[in-house]
Amino acid sequence: MSYLNLFVIAYRSLSKNKVRSFLTMLGIIIGVASVIAMLAIGQGSRKSIEQQIAGLGSNVLMVFPGSSFRGGVASGAGTGQRLEIDDAWAIRDECPSIKYVSPVARTSSQVIAGPNNWNTQIYGIYPEYFEIRDLKMESGALFSDKDAARGTKVCVLGHTVIKNLFGEGADPVGKQIRIRNIPFRVIGVMAPKGQSGMGTDEDDVIYAPFQTVQRRLRGQTNRVQMIYASAVSEDQMNVAEQEIDSLLRQRKHVARNDENVPFRIRNQQEILDMLTSTSDTMVGLLASIAAISLIVGGIGIMNIMLVSVTERTREIGLRMAVGARSKDILRQFLLEAILLSFLGGILGVGLGIGASHLFVTLLGWPVLVTSYSIFLAFVFAALVGVFFGWYPARKAARLIPMDALRYE
Repeated sequence: MSYLNLFVIAYRSLSKNKVRSFLTMLGIIIGVASVIAMLAIGQGSRKSIEQQIAGLGSNVLMVFPGSSFRGGVASGAGTGQRLEIDDAWAIRDECPSIKYVSPVARTSSQVIAGPNNWNTQIYGIYPEYFEIRDLKMESGALFSDKDAARGTKVCVLGHTVIKNLFGEGADPVGKQIRIRNIPFRVIGVMAPKGQSGMGTDEDDVIYAPFQTVQRRLRGQTNRVQMIYASAVSEDQMNVAEQEIDSLLRQRKHVARNDENVPFRIRNQQEILDMLTSTSDTMVGLLASIAAISLIVGGIGIMNIMLVSVTERTREIGLRMAVGARSKDILRQFLLEAILLSFLGGILGVGLGIGASHLFVTLLGWPVLVTSYSIFLAFVFAALVGVFFGWYPARKAARLIPMDALRYE
Protein backbone atom coordinates (compact mmCIF):
# COMPACT_ATOMS: atom_id res chain seq x y z
CA MET A 1 0.00 0.00 0.00
CA SER A 2 1.36 3.40 -0.97
CA TYR A 3 2.12 6.10 1.58
CA LEU A 4 -0.47 8.34 -0.11
CA ASN A 5 -3.22 5.80 0.53
CA LEU A 6 -2.02 5.35 4.10
CA PHE A 7 -2.09 9.12 4.59
CA VAL A 8 -5.67 9.35 3.25
CA ILE A 9 -6.81 6.52 5.53
CA ALA A 10 -5.08 8.10 8.55
CA TYR A 11 -6.59 11.51 7.82
CA ARG A 12 -10.11 10.08 7.44
CA SER A 13 -9.74 8.15 10.67
CA LEU A 14 -8.74 11.26 12.60
CA SER A 15 -11.47 13.34 10.92
CA LYS A 16 -14.21 11.04 12.17
CA ASN A 17 -13.82 12.47 15.68
CA LYS A 18 -12.49 15.99 15.32
CA VAL A 19 -13.04 17.01 18.95
CA ARG A 20 -11.14 14.01 20.29
CA SER A 21 -8.33 14.57 17.80
CA PHE A 22 -8.06 18.23 18.80
CA LEU A 23 -8.01 17.42 22.51
CA THR A 24 -5.31 14.83 21.79
CA MET A 25 -3.23 17.48 20.01
CA LEU A 26 -3.75 20.05 22.78
CA GLY A 27 -0.73 18.91 24.80
CA ILE A 28 1.48 19.12 21.71
CA ILE A 29 0.04 22.56 20.83
CA ILE A 30 0.71 23.96 24.30
CA GLY A 31 4.14 22.33 24.48
CA VAL A 32 5.33 23.65 21.12
CA ALA A 33 3.91 27.12 21.82
CA SER A 34 5.59 27.19 25.23
CA VAL A 35 8.98 26.13 23.86
CA ILE A 36 8.85 28.75 21.09
CA ALA A 37 7.71 31.51 23.46
CA MET A 38 10.34 30.68 26.09
CA LEU A 39 13.15 30.51 23.52
CA ALA A 40 11.90 33.78 21.97
CA ILE A 41 12.06 35.49 25.35
CA GLY A 42 15.53 34.09 25.98
CA GLN A 43 16.90 35.05 22.56
CA GLY A 44 15.28 38.49 22.76
CA SER A 45 16.68 39.07 26.23
CA ARG A 46 20.15 38.01 25.13
CA LYS A 47 20.08 40.24 22.05
CA SER A 48 18.87 43.17 24.15
CA ILE A 49 21.68 42.63 26.67
CA GLU A 50 24.25 42.40 23.87
CA GLN A 51 23.02 45.69 22.41
CA GLN A 52 23.12 47.35 25.81
CA ILE A 53 26.61 46.05 26.54
CA ALA A 54 27.70 47.34 23.13
CA GLY A 55 26.30 50.68 24.33
CA LEU A 56 28.96 50.75 27.04
CA GLY A 57 31.31 52.00 24.38
CA SER A 58 34.12 50.84 22.12
CA ASN A 59 36.52 48.18 23.45
CA VAL A 60 35.92 49.27 27.04
CA LEU A 61 38.05 48.17 29.99
CA MET A 62 37.11 49.14 33.54
CA VAL A 63 39.55 49.16 36.45
CA PHE A 64 38.20 49.05 40.02
CA PRO A 65 39.90 49.00 43.41
CA GLY A 66 40.29 45.42 44.63
CA SER A 67 39.97 43.75 48.03
CA SER A 68 42.40 43.68 50.90
CA PHE A 69 43.16 40.33 52.53
CA ARG A 70 43.48 39.84 56.27
CA GLY A 71 44.20 36.35 57.51
CA GLY A 72 43.29 34.98 54.07
CA VAL A 73 39.84 36.62 54.15
CA ALA A 74 38.82 39.22 51.57
CA SER A 75 37.52 42.43 53.16
CA GLY A 76 35.49 43.44 50.11
CA ALA A 77 35.95 45.46 46.94
CA GLY A 78 37.59 48.82 47.44
CA THR A 79 39.20 47.95 50.81
CA GLY A 80 42.70 47.35 49.43
CA GLN A 81 45.18 49.86 48.04
CA ARG A 82 43.39 52.72 46.36
CA LEU A 83 43.42 53.65 42.72
CA GLU A 84 44.79 57.12 42.22
CA ILE A 85 44.50 59.62 39.41
CA ASP A 86 48.18 59.10 38.62
CA ASP A 87 47.37 55.44 37.88
CA ALA A 88 45.00 56.62 35.15
CA TRP A 89 47.63 58.82 33.54
CA ALA A 90 50.21 56.03 33.81
CA ILE A 91 47.85 53.72 31.93
CA ARG A 92 47.40 56.36 29.23
CA ASP A 93 51.13 57.05 28.88
CA GLU A 94 52.66 53.59 29.35
CA CYS A 95 50.17 51.16 27.78
CA PRO A 96 50.57 51.25 23.96
CA SER A 97 47.32 49.32 23.37
CA ILE A 98 45.22 51.91 25.20
CA LYS A 99 43.67 54.74 23.18
CA TYR A 100 41.56 56.69 25.71
CA VAL A 101 41.58 56.91 29.51
CA SER A 102 39.42 58.74 32.03
CA PRO A 103 39.32 58.49 35.81
CA VAL A 104 35.76 58.56 37.16
CA ALA A 105 34.37 60.10 40.34
CA ARG A 106 30.74 59.25 41.00
CA THR A 107 28.18 60.37 43.54
CA SER A 108 24.45 60.94 43.86
CA SER A 109 22.74 64.05 45.12
CA GLN A 110 19.62 66.17 45.10
CA VAL A 111 19.74 68.68 42.26
CA ILE A 112 17.74 71.90 42.34
CA ALA A 113 16.61 74.16 39.50
CA GLY A 114 14.18 76.90 40.50
CA PRO A 115 11.24 75.30 42.35
CA ASN A 116 12.05 71.79 41.09
CA ASN A 117 14.42 69.18 42.47
CA TRP A 118 15.53 65.71 41.41
CA ASN A 119 17.84 63.06 42.84
CA THR A 120 20.28 61.76 40.26
CA GLN A 121 23.77 60.40 39.61
CA ILE A 122 26.64 62.83 39.04
CA TYR A 123 29.73 61.63 37.18
CA GLY A 124 33.02 63.47 37.38
CA ILE A 125 34.96 62.67 34.20
CA TYR A 126 37.47 63.84 31.63
CA PRO A 127 36.26 64.44 28.04
CA GLU A 128 37.87 61.20 26.85
CA TYR A 129 35.13 59.37 28.79
CA PHE A 130 32.72 60.44 26.04
CA GLU A 131 34.95 58.78 23.44
CA ILE A 132 35.24 55.60 25.51
CA ARG A 133 31.47 55.32 26.02
CA ASP A 134 30.51 56.56 22.54
CA LEU A 135 28.40 59.29 24.14
CA LYS A 136 27.07 62.01 21.83
CA MET A 137 26.05 65.59 22.44
CA GLU A 138 22.63 66.75 21.31
CA SER A 139 23.16 70.46 21.88
CA GLY A 140 25.55 72.85 23.58
CA ALA A 141 29.18 71.93 24.22
CA LEU A 142 31.28 69.57 26.30
CA PHE A 143 33.70 70.84 28.93
CA SER A 144 37.43 70.66 28.16
CA ASP A 145 40.41 68.89 29.75
CA LYS A 146 41.31 72.19 31.43
CA ASP A 147 37.81 72.38 32.96
CA ALA A 148 38.17 68.79 34.23
CA ALA A 149 41.58 69.50 35.77
CA ARG A 150 40.70 72.90 37.26
CA GLY A 151 37.31 71.94 38.65
CA THR A 152 35.19 74.39 36.65
CA LYS A 153 31.54 74.46 37.83
CA VAL A 154 29.85 73.48 34.56
CA CYS A 155 27.85 70.38 33.63
CA VAL A 156 26.10 68.43 30.89
CA LEU A 157 22.61 67.00 31.52
CA GLY A 158 20.80 63.85 30.43
CA HIS A 159 17.22 64.03 29.16
CA THR A 160 15.61 62.49 32.26
CA VAL A 161 17.22 65.14 34.46
CA ILE A 162 16.09 67.91 32.08
CA LYS A 163 12.52 66.58 32.05
CA ASN A 164 12.30 66.58 35.85
CA LEU A 165 14.07 69.88 36.45
CA PHE A 166 12.96 72.04 33.52
CA GLY A 167 10.07 70.18 31.87
CA GLU A 168 9.68 68.11 28.73
CA GLY A 169 11.33 69.66 25.67
CA ALA A 170 12.99 72.50 27.61
CA ASP A 171 16.41 73.86 26.60
CA PRO A 172 18.53 74.16 29.78
CA VAL A 173 21.74 75.36 28.09
CA GLY A 174 22.94 78.54 29.80
CA LYS A 175 20.73 78.00 32.86
CA GLN A 176 21.90 77.30 36.39
CA ILE A 177 21.34 74.34 38.71
CA ARG A 178 22.50 73.77 42.29
CA ILE A 179 24.10 70.59 43.59
CA ARG A 180 24.59 70.63 47.36
CA ASN A 181 24.26 74.41 47.28
CA ILE A 182 27.04 74.69 44.70
CA PRO A 183 25.95 76.50 41.50
CA PHE A 184 26.63 74.76 38.16
CA ARG A 185 26.09 76.28 34.74
CA VAL A 186 24.54 73.94 32.18
CA ILE A 187 26.61 74.02 28.98
CA GLY A 188 25.29 70.99 27.09
CA VAL A 189 22.63 68.31 26.61
CA MET A 190 23.38 64.63 26.05
CA ALA A 191 21.82 62.70 23.19
CA PRO A 192 19.29 60.11 24.50
CA LYS A 193 20.98 56.86 25.50
CA GLY A 194 18.21 54.71 27.02
CA GLN A 195 18.70 51.88 29.50
CA SER A 196 22.02 50.26 30.30
CA GLY A 197 22.73 46.51 30.47
CA MET A 198 22.02 46.73 34.21
CA GLY A 199 18.57 48.18 33.58
CA THR A 200 19.43 51.71 34.78
CA ASP A 201 18.38 54.88 32.96
CA GLU A 202 21.49 56.32 31.31
CA ASP A 203 19.66 59.58 30.63
CA ASP A 204 19.20 60.10 34.37
CA VAL A 205 22.72 61.46 34.83
CA ILE A 206 24.77 64.64 35.08
CA TYR A 207 28.33 64.81 33.72
CA ALA A 208 30.67 67.37 35.26
CA PRO A 209 34.45 68.00 35.25
CA PHE A 210 36.33 65.36 37.21
CA GLN A 211 37.97 67.61 39.81
CA THR A 212 34.70 69.47 40.40
CA VAL A 213 32.97 66.27 41.52
CA GLN A 214 36.08 64.81 43.14
CA ARG A 215 36.89 67.77 45.36
CA ARG A 216 33.71 69.79 45.79
CA LEU A 217 31.11 66.98 45.95
CA ARG A 218 33.09 63.99 47.24
CA GLY A 219 35.78 65.76 49.27
CA GLN A 220 38.56 63.60 47.78
CA THR A 221 41.86 64.46 46.14
CA ASN A 222 43.88 61.76 44.37
CA ARG A 223 41.81 58.66 45.08
CA VAL A 224 39.46 57.57 42.28
CA GLN A 225 36.56 55.11 42.30
CA MET A 226 37.26 53.62 38.89
CA ILE A 227 39.18 54.13 35.70
CA TYR A 228 37.63 53.72 32.26
CA ALA A 229 39.90 52.87 29.34
CA SER A 230 39.46 51.98 25.69
CA ALA A 231 41.73 49.69 23.66
CA VAL A 232 42.90 50.82 20.24
CA SER A 233 40.94 47.95 18.65
CA GLU A 234 38.88 44.92 19.57
CA ASP A 235 41.80 42.64 18.64
CA GLN A 236 43.97 44.41 21.20
CA MET A 237 41.56 43.97 24.14
CA ASN A 238 43.45 41.08 25.75
CA VAL A 239 46.80 42.76 25.17
CA ALA A 240 45.53 46.02 26.66
CA GLU A 241 44.19 44.18 29.71
CA GLN A 242 47.54 42.46 30.22
CA GLU A 243 49.38 45.79 29.89
CA ILE A 244 47.16 47.40 32.52
CA ASP A 245 47.57 44.42 34.85
CA SER A 246 51.35 44.44 34.50
CA LEU A 247 51.60 48.21 34.98
CA LEU A 248 49.39 48.34 38.08
CA ARG A 249 51.17 45.36 39.63
CA GLN A 250 54.40 47.29 39.21
CA ARG A 251 52.93 50.49 40.66
CA LYS A 252 51.28 48.69 43.60
CA HIS A 253 54.31 46.44 44.21
CA VAL A 254 52.45 43.18 43.59
CA ALA A 255 54.35 40.13 42.35
CA ARG A 256 53.46 38.78 38.91
CA ASN A 257 52.18 35.45 40.28
CA ASP A 258 50.36 36.94 43.29
CA GLU A 259 46.59 36.50 42.91
CA ASN A 260 45.74 38.95 45.72
CA VAL A 261 45.89 42.04 43.54
CA PRO A 262 44.44 45.30 44.91
CA PHE A 263 42.54 46.04 41.69
CA ARG A 264 40.09 44.38 39.31
CA ILE A 265 39.94 44.71 35.53
CA ARG A 266 36.66 44.02 33.73
CA ASN A 267 35.93 44.01 30.01
CA GLN A 268 32.70 44.03 28.04
CA GLN A 269 32.70 40.28 27.42
CA GLU A 270 32.94 39.52 31.14
CA ILE A 271 30.03 41.84 31.84
CA LEU A 272 28.03 40.22 29.04
CA ASP A 273 28.75 36.74 30.39
CA MET A 274 27.71 37.80 33.86
CA LEU A 275 24.41 39.32 32.71
CA THR A 276 23.45 36.51 30.34
CA SER A 277 24.36 33.55 32.57
CA THR A 278 21.43 34.04 34.93
CA SER A 279 19.08 34.82 32.04
CA ASP A 280 20.17 31.71 30.11
CA THR A 281 19.75 29.50 33.17
CA MET A 282 16.25 30.77 33.84
CA VAL A 283 15.13 30.49 30.21
CA GLY A 284 16.63 26.99 29.99
CA LEU A 285 14.67 26.00 33.07
CA LEU A 286 11.44 27.44 31.67
CA ALA A 287 12.03 25.79 28.28
CA SER A 288 12.61 22.46 30.03
CA ILE A 289 9.34 22.83 31.90
CA ALA A 290 7.63 23.70 28.61
CA ALA A 291 9.16 20.62 27.01
CA ILE A 292 7.56 18.48 29.70
CA SER A 293 4.14 19.46 28.33
CA LEU A 294 5.26 17.99 25.00
CA ILE A 295 5.94 14.71 26.76
CA VAL A 296 2.55 14.93 28.47
CA GLY A 297 1.03 15.57 25.04
CA GLY A 298 2.85 12.50 23.71
CA ILE A 299 1.41 10.39 26.52
CA GLY A 300 -2.02 11.71 25.53
CA ILE A 301 -1.40 10.63 21.93
CA MET A 302 -0.34 7.15 23.04
CA ASN A 303 -3.41 6.83 25.26
CA ILE A 304 -5.84 7.82 22.52
CA MET A 305 -4.08 5.63 19.96
CA LEU A 306 -4.38 2.63 22.28
CA VAL A 307 -8.10 3.37 22.65
CA SER A 308 -8.33 3.69 18.87
CA VAL A 309 -6.64 0.31 18.36
CA THR A 310 -9.11 -1.29 20.75
CA GLU A 311 -12.12 0.37 19.05
CA ARG A 312 -10.94 -0.65 15.57
CA THR A 313 -9.83 -4.20 16.31
CA ARG A 314 -12.47 -5.74 14.01
CA GLU A 315 -11.55 -3.26 11.26
CA ILE A 316 -7.87 -4.23 11.61
CA GLY A 317 -8.77 -7.92 11.45
CA LEU A 318 -10.89 -7.38 8.34
CA ARG A 319 -8.13 -5.43 6.57
CA MET A 320 -5.56 -8.08 7.38
CA ALA A 321 -7.97 -10.79 6.20
CA VAL A 322 -8.25 -9.18 2.77
CA GLY A 323 -4.50 -8.85 2.31
CA ALA A 324 -3.17 -5.96 4.41
CA ARG A 325 0.26 -6.76 5.83
CA SER A 326 1.35 -6.16 9.41
CA LYS A 327 3.74 -3.42 8.29
CA ASP A 328 0.81 -1.66 6.52
CA ILE A 329 -1.12 -1.60 9.80
CA LEU A 330 2.01 -0.44 11.64
CA ARG A 331 2.58 2.38 9.18
CA GLN A 332 -1.06 3.50 9.26
CA PHE A 333 -1.27 3.88 13.04
CA LEU A 334 2.22 5.35 13.25
CA LEU A 335 1.26 7.84 10.55
CA GLU A 336 -1.87 8.80 12.52
CA ALA A 337 0.27 9.54 15.58
CA ILE A 338 2.77 11.56 13.52
CA LEU A 339 -0.09 13.43 11.83
CA LEU A 340 -1.51 14.40 15.23
CA SER A 341 1.92 15.65 16.32
CA PHE A 342 2.51 17.49 13.04
CA LEU A 343 -0.86 19.27 13.08
CA GLY A 344 -0.38 20.06 16.77
CA GLY A 345 3.07 21.42 15.94
CA ILE A 346 1.67 23.75 13.25
CA LEU A 347 -0.99 25.11 15.60
CA GLY A 348 1.59 25.35 18.39
CA VAL A 349 3.98 27.36 16.23
CA GLY A 350 1.21 29.82 15.40
CA LEU A 351 0.21 30.09 19.06
CA GLY A 352 3.85 30.49 20.17
CA ILE A 353 4.53 33.29 17.68
CA GLY A 354 1.27 34.98 18.66
CA ALA A 355 2.14 34.71 22.37
CA SER A 356 5.59 36.17 21.70
CA HIS A 357 4.10 39.21 19.97
CA LEU A 358 1.63 39.53 22.84
CA PHE A 359 4.53 39.74 25.30
CA VAL A 360 5.95 42.60 23.25
CA THR A 361 2.63 44.46 22.98
CA LEU A 362 1.35 44.06 26.54
CA LEU A 363 4.54 43.72 28.61
CA GLY A 364 7.18 45.35 26.42
CA TRP A 365 9.50 42.36 26.75
CA PRO A 366 12.21 41.95 24.11
CA VAL A 367 11.50 38.75 22.15
CA LEU A 368 13.15 37.19 19.11
CA VAL A 369 11.49 34.28 17.30
CA THR A 370 14.13 32.45 15.27
CA SER A 371 13.80 29.77 12.59
CA TYR A 372 16.00 27.60 14.81
CA SER A 373 13.46 27.59 17.65
CA ILE A 374 10.61 26.77 15.24
CA PHE A 375 12.62 23.94 13.68
CA LEU A 376 13.59 22.61 17.12
CA ALA A 377 9.97 22.62 18.31
CA PHE A 378 8.80 20.85 15.13
CA VAL A 379 11.49 18.18 15.37
CA PHE A 380 10.74 17.57 19.03
CA ALA A 381 7.01 17.31 18.30
CA ALA A 382 7.66 14.81 15.47
CA LEU A 383 9.91 12.70 17.71
CA VAL A 384 7.23 12.70 20.38
CA GLY A 385 4.71 11.45 17.80
CA VAL A 386 7.02 8.66 16.62
CA PHE A 387 8.07 7.64 20.13
CA PHE A 388 4.61 7.56 21.71
CA GLY A 389 2.86 6.28 18.56
CA TRP A 390 5.18 3.32 18.10
CA TYR A 391 3.76 1.12 20.86
CA PRO A 392 0.06 1.43 19.83
CA ALA A 393 1.01 0.94 16.16
CA ARG A 394 3.09 -2.12 17.04
CA LYS A 395 0.23 -3.53 19.11
CA ALA A 396 -2.18 -3.10 16.18
CA ALA A 397 0.25 -4.71 13.74
CA ARG A 398 0.66 -7.78 15.97
CA LEU A 399 -3.05 -8.60 16.14
CA ILE A 400 -3.98 -12.05 14.86
CA PRO A 401 -6.61 -11.66 12.09
CA MET A 402 -8.97 -14.38 13.35
CA ASP A 403 -8.87 -13.12 16.93
CA ALA A 404 -9.41 -9.56 15.74
CA LEU A 405 -12.46 -10.56 13.66
CA ARG A 406 -14.03 -12.34 16.66
CA TYR A 407 -13.39 -9.32 18.95
CA GLU A 408 -16.56 -7.80 20.46
